[in-house]
Amino acid sequence: MIPRYSRPEMVAIWSPETRFKIWFEIEAHACDAQAALGVIPKANAEAVWRAKDVTFDVARIDEIEAVTKHDVIAFLTHLAEHIGADDARFVHQGMTSSDVLDTTLNIQLVRASDLLLNALDRVLTALKTRAYEHKDTVRIGRSHGIHAEPTTMGLTFARFYAEMYRNKTRLLEAREEVATCAISGAVGTFANIDPRVEEHVAAALGLKAEPVSTQVIPRDRHAMYFAVLGVIASSIENVAIEIRHMQRTEVLEAEE
Repeated sequence: MIPRYSRPEMVAIWSPETRFKIWFEIEAHACDAQAALGVIPKANAEAVWRAKDVTFDVARIDEIEAVTKHDVIAFLTHLAEHIGADDARFVHQGMTSSDVLDTTLNIQLVRASDLLLNALDRVLTALKTRAYEHKDTVRIGRSHGIHAEPTTMGLTFARFYAEMYRNKTRLLEAREEVATCAISGAVGTFANIDPRVEEHVAAALGLKAEPVSTQVIPRDRHAMYFAVLGVIASSIENVAIEIRHMQRTEVLEAEE
């Protein structure tokens, strides 16, 4: 992300440190479920949680990946360095890399959504305040850029408010759309892992189990999510262009 245009909270969500922390949580919760089902020893599952407060070394993981040529194997190797190879021997059993990667992506998208929804609430509050404040402030209406009937600045802000409120509804739906978890193993058949592991991990991380997946979480979910972000961005542009127009020297209906 470009620091100048990024909020620290959003940058943190997409940092390598956060990504590896989520990877760890997925693996640890999966081990808990496997132990509860009697698939792996309970002692091994408990041992994994010794790394819960570890800040994973990104440089070390990159160093291992340069040898293994595989990001998840590099992470699991680094995890074993913290808890011991014997205690880590059952981590990731029955899973495939996409179980970790796709579930992590969805967790990050959910967290990003929460930041954006909070920001949208602040925008809505500001727009509503201005709409009432300027409900009697007259401005000229325009049709195709040409003067038409008078309107009010309050109505302009009310229009912005209504559009942003629709965007909040869209983003809530998009958040729900991507809040899924897949722990179904190679090609999504559950051949080597019990579906109850997926249910446990999903519940532990505030997600829903993906109803039907292949080796990856269906991409139409992500397509909808980013389409909604595009709509919100276009609404922001709409507000910005309107205000910029009102501030033009020859218009001067608004000024800072």
